[in-house]
Amino acid sequence: MPVTPQTQPIIALVVRQNTAGIEEPVRRLVDFLSGAGYRVVFEADTAAYLGEVGVGGIEALSVAEIGERASYAVVMGGDGTMLGIARQLAKYDIPLIGINSGRLGFITDIPLDSMVPALDEILQGKAQAEERTLLAARVMRDGVEIFCSVAFNDVVVARGTGAGMVELKLNVDGEFMYNQRADGLIVSTPTGSTAYALSAGGPLLHPRLQGIVLVPIAPHALSNRPIVVPESSEIVVELVAGRDISVNFDMQTFTSLQLGDCIVISRSPHTITFLHPRGWSYYHTLREKLHWNEYPTNEGKLT
Repeated sequence: MPVTPQTQPIIALVVRQNTAGIEEPVRRLVDFLSGAGYRVVFEADTAAYLGEVGVGGIEALSVAEIGERASYAVVMGGDGTMLGIARQLAKYDIPLIGINSGRLGFITDIPLDSMVPALDEILQGKAQAEERTLLAARVMRDGVEIFCSVAFNDVVVARGTGAGMVELKLNVDGEFMYNQRADGLIVSTPTGSTAYALSAGGPLLHPRLQGIVLVPIAPHALSNRPIVVPESSEIVVELVAGRDISVNFDMQTFTSLQLGDCIVISRSPHTITFLHPRGWSYYHTLREKLHWNEYPTNEGKLT
């Protein structure tokens, strides 16, 4: 059967907006993917943005249409761009490929200057697939769910600017853990352990580690330390005292809370699959992004 636009595999492109000079890499990427036999589409917001800077003529699809029809999604931006689209595409089980045009790039790991050879390898099946977990959370008020969302990095309960400490009651799998007075609490996936949780003093969790980390934000009691619980746990955070409190998900969606509200957090049934070039290493990413010292010889020994 001849290949037609209707039978070509689809690759969706998601691009961070307001990125200076992004037009040239986008055109280069579109030309490469089209030449490799793929039908390139833009996510709708990406299409609107790129149309304003002179990159038009590419079909636009909604996130739902991408999830249902695309074979891959290529994300060109920083980790925030990846977080936003990954949360939306999680339920569709579509592999994601991250090209870094941002700053840190923990999860958008392919440099712009090597994106074409890296993608060529990946699309030929020479890729390292990596699965990441998400959290699902429900806000309960008087026994009624008033808000729900998923988080790729973390669910954060925190006081507002100018407000005093909050008091939180934590239960894990129905068992009381503690009452805590602090500026807030971070409930993080292993992916999120290199984000806000790390800056608040939490541990690094390898992405394959099956755990959820709880990190207090500026706790009143210095003995209140981060703890890692099994990823099968159900965590219930109840607001006991405080004011101007909210819960946010990956710093991208949030809702205001009242005293007595409970946030019920557990592992999401959905996962995210990243495709990396061969030779990708989580430890190399940590060394590069966290500026860890490297051994001066290939043997891995100090000389």
